Amino acid sequence: MRWTTRVLASMLVLASVAGAQSAANDGSSKIDLYFADWHASAPRVIRGSLEERTILTHGDGVNPTQKGAVLRFLNSYEYATLPAKASTQTTRLDGQQEIYFVASGQGTVTGGGQSAKLSRNIAVLVPAGLDFTLTNTSDEPLTMYVINEPTPPGFRPNSAILVRDENALPITSSDEFWTHIVKTVFVTADGLATLQAVLTVSLDPLTISRPHLHLVDYTDTEEVWSALDGSSLAFVGNQLKEQTPGMAFYHVPDDKTPHTNLNPSQDSQATFFYFARYHPHETRK
Repeated sequence: MRWTTRVLASMLVLASVAGAQSAANDGSSKIDLYFADWHASAPRVIRGSLEERTILTHGDGVNPTQKGAVLRFLNSYEYATLPAKASTQTTRLDGQQEIYFVASGQGTVTGGGQSAKLSRNIAVLVPAGLDFTLTNTSDEPLTMYVINEPTPPGFRPNSAILVRDENALPITSSDEFWTHIVKTVFVTADGLATLQAVLTVSLDPLTISRPHLHLVDYTDTEEVWSALDGSSLAFVGNQLKEQTPGMAFYHVPDDKTPHTNLNPSQDSQATFFYFARYHPHETRK
């Protein structure tokens, strides 16, 4: 309890320094609109058997009027479930591509003459123009987080599915913003069209990352923090929000609203699926 009190007091001081008073006037009353949870979303079935629940949708990230309708540069962010032993219809993405991050279950992704196994923390970049199928090979649901990004005119997508095992990836850094433990999953050079970074970020027990603002290119920034494991506290503007697995936060795209996360657990990490577009980048041709 004493630790929590000290942390909260420190955060209040940092918020004041960072400009949380301005944030209170310019956006904190709408902060709830920047949080969304797939558990509160109605399911719908696409591609024959894939159940999707919306987390974030395209909308107005500067002045949102609907909870979760904040994406300005991406098409959607979903939570998908493929039932036991089911397969999707063969699908081709035109003018868009998808990034899958497996939350649970076992399966395969097949496309372009290749097949890869799916399991927890496997990431897949499915390029535009490639026929592909998802199959659940187990008796349990196969669940995944799904980012859909547009491909700009003239963009040259990858010619094959790209698969990364986050479990086997090295730690890219462990001290960004004080405490971020980062693994780099995909970057622009891997074939991302709109996004520039797809990462996992972990916080050790009883740690907090540095509260910060985006002072440069904030109008071009699209940044999402989606909780994978552990319950944390999201510090946004002048508010604290409990962020549990399945809940995503969209960084308020202004230069007035500081944000960070802290992990109050004494014995387990909090891990996030993070993705961002920082500024326009040259189209790969």
